[in-house]
Amino acid sequence: MSVFNQSRKNVIRVVFIALFVVIIARLFSLQVITTKYKILADDQGIFRKVVYPDRGIVFDRKDRAILQNTTIYDLMVVPGKIKGTDTTTLCSILEIDTAEFRKRIITAIIKNKSYRPSVFEALLSAEKMAKLNENLFKFAPGYFLQERPVRDYPFDAGGNILGYLSEVDTNFMKSHPNDGYISGDYAGKTGIERSYEKVLMGQRGIEFYKRDNKNRLTDKLEKGIYDTAAVAGQNMYTSLDIELQALGEKLMENKLGSIVAIDPSTGGILCMVSSPTFKPKMLTGADRKKHIAELLLNPALPLLNRSVMATYSPGSTFKTLQALIGLHEGVIETSFRVSCSGAFYGCGGGHPMKCLDRGTFDLRSAITISDNTYFATVMQKVIQNPAYPSQDSSLAKWDQYMYEFGLGRKLGVDVPSEKRGTIPTPALYDKIYGKGRWNYCNFRSVSIGQGEVDVTPMQVANEMAYIANNGWFKTPHLVDSIEGGDKFDLLSKFKVKHGNIDIPDSVFDAVHDGMQGVVDHGTGMGAKVDGVVICGKTGTVENYIRNVKQPNHSFFCGFAPRDNPKIAIMCVVENSGRFGGTFAAPIVGLMIEKYLKDSIAGKERKDKAESLSKLNLIPPRIYAAMRTQDSMMHRKDSAYLVARGYIRLVKDTLDLEDEDTNDVLEKFEKDRLNKPLPLIPPPGNQDTGDIKPSAILPQDKRKPATQDSANNNP
Repeated sequence: MSVFNQSRKNVIRVVFIALFVVIIARLFSLQVITTKYKILADDQGIFRKVVYPDRGIVFDRKDRAILQNTTIYDLMVVPGKIKGTDTTTLCSILEIDTAEFRKRIITAIIKNKSYRPSVFEALLSAEKMAKLNENLFKFAPGYFLQERPVRDYPFDAGGNILGYLSEVDTNFMKSHPNDGYISGDYAGKTGIERSYEKVLMGQRGIEFYKRDNKNRLTDKLEKGIYDTAAVAGQNMYTSLDIELQALGEKLMENKLGSIVAIDPSTGGILCMVSSPTFKPKMLTGADRKKHIAELLLNPALPLLNRSVMATYSPGSTFKTLQALIGLHEGVIETSFRVSCSGAFYGCGGGHPMKCLDRGTFDLRSAITISDNTYFATVMQKVIQNPAYPSQDSSLAKWDQYMYEFGLGRKLGVDVPSEKRGTIPTPALYDKIYGKGRWNYCNFRSVSIGQGEVDVTPMQVANEMAYIANNGWFKTPHLVDSIEGGDKFDLLSKFKVKHGNIDIPDSVFDAVHDGMQGVVDHGTGMGAKVDGVVICGKTGTVENYIRNVKQPNHSFFCGFAPRDNPKIAIMCVVENSGRFGGTFAAPIVGLMIEKYLKDSIAGKERKDKAESLSKLNLIPPRIYAAMRTQDSMMHRKDSAYLVARGYIRLVKDTLDLEDEDTNDVLEKFEKDRLNKPLPLIPPPGNQDTGDIKPSAILPQDKRKPATQDSANNNP
């Protein structure tokens, strides 16, 4: 019996020893080998702070900061750490209900998991920031404030050029897998913010802080030895003259159109006005999404950068190029004369191309008075040139000239979404009329810049630089240099001269003579500036929407001074209903004066600038579209669907990278009944006519080429 008891004691002893060994081994594993629980314990006492870098500062040509940084805060959430948080107080501070709270938490988990920080409310207002600071200890560790540099615009001009930032979404991160973006990051959406994102973005840093028993941050962990410093983005220096840009925006107030000015010697863009525009400060801060909704729903499309995204028939500004081609091809000389007896009858009497000035004109005088008959005859000689075996081949040669002039192709400007425009080709007319079944008379209106030809304002300004330089240009661009070096080789292409056609200087001299005559005593006298010799060309462009005649567009383009040109410039005023010399030429004259003389001098000139800025040329259809849209906003059943469809359509038109449309629409829905969207100033006594909801987007269409202008196109 005693042996049995002794044996049982030994077994029990062995079992206890074994259990003790297992416990010791497990404790050793947990505390020494496995660091999971140590990490969890440390995590409660350590705060990892992401340090967002300052984006690069952008300067204008006079080294003035036009795009810089200021600081704002986001409220971040880690969904896995919010248990026990005072949700009621938080919702009260943020002015949201519990349903919105749950939605944001679920969205954060879906986008970024429950253990990673996500933005709960971005770009906090000063009022909310103050309240959160007072109560933040109640929400830790699940919530914390994240400092973030955001953009500041000292001049509040150039919105379409500079662009704006937006928080990256899943699609953006998937399309940029190697660029290190994470949820909560911001990236350039439009303008040079988008074109130069890699240069401007910088690199995130991280800092580690200790927490006390009340979740308050104390000292840096181990005196900061684990920290990684943020690296600021690179600064950029541009060719932009911000004061000239601001003047252009003022002159184009209450108008649709564009002004583009280029330094002919460098290709540097001096200004790039698109009207209507927006104040870039609108798209920063707590009301950003509300303002985006307003801009996207605006029928005048202020987010459309008309300088590179809108295309127009160039009208009579095209005639200077016809002159260059005719002279270089040898089908005319500068002394070549054409008589106009009321119309161009070179294609018979069916649809004569009419002209206003009767008489006989040589090249110089034809440019000065903008005679249709002269340039219709010149292009006819080019297309019917016996040196080519067919009109097909002569038109192909004409196309090559246009390509060399920078038309019918993207120039490679350093702003997004540039359009190539349209230059007619033999293939186009084969498609329209059938192969071999067309001739010059089918497209004679192209000779005066109508029909199947479309250009962007940027291309027209570049065309002026080409003529000013006697046959070459450099790719128009905004950024001249990058501080710290051009690491991504973005700027070298802007140093290259383009122009492979050897046109003699004597040919350009003749064209310059005619263009100087336009301003001195011709159709563009409104562009005159005392003491400056200006070469220019007016244009009046017929404008049709769905085959319904609308007021004409007005063009003026030119360069100055004639000798050693410093500025090549163009202006288009949509729907002005007047000749190019009426509104566009005076605007260009004021811009040239400002750039070359650094100011607009004299009361008369200042009064002229003021009267032009107050002139309202917004077409009635835009105001009608505003009324239609406003009425839909007050019909709750349809407003949301209309807004959704309209925003998606406009975003596609504007070539915007994907935005969180639902957020924008929710903001629209909340503000919809509170006040009408501020679109553009009221029209005064203009007749707004009628418009259908389907006509909200203004899509301008030109007349078919077989229909000719009833008037001269000065």
